[in-house]
Amino acid sequence: MGGGERSILHFPHLHIHQSGKSKQGKRDVPKGYLAIKVGQAEEEQQRFIVPVSYFNHPLFIQLLKEAEEVYGFHHKGTITIPCHVEQFRCVRGKIDKHHHNLHVPCFRA
Repeated sequence: MGGGERSILHFPHLHIHQSGKSKQGKRDVPKGYLAIKVGQAEEEQQRFIVPVSYFNHPLFIQLLKEAEEVYGFHHKGTITIPCHVEQFRCVRGKIDKHHHNLHVPCFRA
């Protein structure tokens, strides 16, 4: 990752607390994923489950930088991305397309 972009490893104060369990005690966030909230103040925030690999993608890093500017490093609770839900869906589609093009299937015994 060039150009001065930062991955989640460069956000040392970003507190990620994700138990992976809902109120009913069932696991609702698979291993390797995190729940985030997305939405501007004037719209209802929506919950998304994203793979941790997103946190190293330049587009998602930019969203984290925007979240840092709005909420700071000491925001408690779920990571909240301050953009419109439809804009996030567009970004997610670009990230998924990028990851799909780089996908190498796992070899299992």
